[in-house]
Parts: sequence; C-alpha cells; structure tokens
Amino acid sequence: MNRLERLQATLVKKNVSQFEIGDTVRVHVKVLEGEKERIQIFEGAVIARKGGRNAETFTVRKSSFGVWVERIFPIHSPVVDRIEVVRQGRVRRAKLYYLRTKKGKMARVAEREYLAEGKAKQDSAPVPAAAAEVQAGA
Repeated sequence: MNRLERLQATLVKKNVSQFEIGDTVRVHVKVLEGEKERIQIFEGAVIARKGGRNAETFTVRKSSFGVWVERIFPIHSPVVDRIEVVRQGRVRRAKLYYLRTKKGKMARVAEREYLAEGKAKQDSAPVPAAAAEVQAGA
C-alpha cells in the first residue's frame, strides 16, 4: 500500500448507509449560514453513482416547485451528515439519465418489494407432514 492509498483510506467514512440506483433517499446536508450551521434535507431519486473509494459521488434528482433539480453529493464528504433510504426503486439500469426527459408521473421509479433477510415468502399453504410422507412413499 503506497502513501496515496493510505491517505485515501483515512478519508473514507465508516458508517455509510447502503443505497442503490433508483432508491429515493433523504440526504442531510450541513449548511453554513453566517456563523450558524444547520441541517438541510434534500430528498429525491438517486439517478447515478460513480467513482470509488473516497472519491465516490451520487446524483440525486428532485422536483422543487415544478422545476427539476439535480445535485451531486460526495458520499464521504463531511458536508453530508447522513443518508436515509426512504424507499427502494426497481430499475434495470446503472444510470437513470432518461428520467430527465420524462414529465409528471412518468418520471417516477417503480417501488421494489423486498423481504427482510431470514424471512421466507409464504405464497402457498404449508403441506402437512402426513401428506408429505404419503407423496414421498408413493
């Protein structure tokens, strides 16, 4: 490991929340106004992620009073306080730049349904043990 890699390793945040492209996130950003510091929330859909290590960035797109706004955030920046995942989107692309041309309801991302780890989805009724033995013996 050379000096540059060691320096980059020290700049990486330890507690970064996991999110993917298409997720709706709430980014808590530190804003300086004069001498006061406050947290401003920017909520929108993640349309891109790029970079690696401490230089990784993500782009969030939201509608503000009828005008679409995009903002690029560095993941490991001290300006980004935390990132909350509001809902998970179902997409099949790495970059969602096509949303820039969509308007209204067409600019939304479908929601992804997921199961918590360790829980099985139960679509059918459980098979009784006696019936399972009869089927196995036949």
